[in-house]
Amino acid sequence: MRPLVLNLLLVGLILALTVAGLLLGETALTHAQIRQALHDPASGAHEVLFAIRLPRTAAALVVGAALGLAGAVMQGLLRNPLADPGVLGVSGGAGLGAALAISLGLAATPGAVEGAALGAAVLVGAGLTWLAARFREPETLILFGVALSAFLGALTSLVFNFSPSPVTLAEVFAWLLGSVANRDWGDIGRELPALIVGAGLCAYASRGLVMLTLGEETAALSGLPMTRLRAAAVAGASLLTGASVAMAGIVGFVGLAAPHLVRAAAGGDPGRVLLPSALAGACLLCAADIAARVIPTDLELKLGVVTALFGAPLFALIAWRAARSWRG
Repeated sequence: MRPLVLNLLLVGLILALTVAGLLLGETALTHAQIRQALHDPASGAHEVLFAIRLPRTAAALVVGAALGLAGAVMQGLLRNPLADPGVLGVSGGAGLGAALAISLGLAATPGAVEGAALGAAVLVGAGLTWLAARFREPETLILFGVALSAFLGALTSLVFNFSPSPVTLAEVFAWLLGSVANRDWGDIGRELPALIVGAGLCAYASRGLVMLTLGEETAALSGLPMTRLRAAAVAGASLLTGASVAMAGIVGFVGLAAPHLVRAAAGGDPGRVLLPSALAGACLLCAADIAARVIPTDLELKLGVVTALFGAPLFALIAWRAARSWRG
């Protein structure tokens, strides 16, 4: 399949999911209410559609696209099909920043938790970018990322242990499970600059990802500034991941699954996989958010729970196929 055709199909699916995101939810709207929402901005139906559901759907699309793009970059940079946006510890850093902000009582201040999450992710990303500029072996980044993720997870557990009250503990836990409920245009706008810069860095690094498929030695002899491109890939993926966690909490498996869903159709070129991966990620997370709304439960399922329920079997399938290829 040509990349253009694939991208157009994914854009069409995004439009269909956007419409579904507007029409589906806990509160069912009749055809008359939908018509009223389109013609009467003061109606309650208009409030539900365009002040609650549309920003929520837009947030799911933006976060999903960012995670899908970050996952494609990480898999191309590390040359590891099981890599995802959280593999380097950026998600853990953002989660720790948010947990600390909530425990310190900053949740009542608009944007404080999101700012703390993004700030912590930027700090972790800066350290990873420095590391990527000095070590070209992907194993170094992977090992450092595993160690950093474990350490940041331990620090987050300390936040749970020293949480000042059960209410605060519940707030931290709920935030870390991930959700785009109650997101508005201001929440998206605060993270948009980081998302744009991150996407730009990933696009800039794409030609370096192509050369890395030929091996480190060939890439080093290509004449491209590989050290700079490698650092740009890490910085871009870190910004995308940090901004996504700041907006929606920790949402797993989207960045892992999206590149695999489109790679066969997009081809083996890591540069051509980036845009389809972003579009596929947007589709996945928007579909997961719709599922979280419509699955009949007393309390709405958290977005991270839904993606884990559907993503874990996919992860097992990918691991199984990878193990078969290694044995072969």
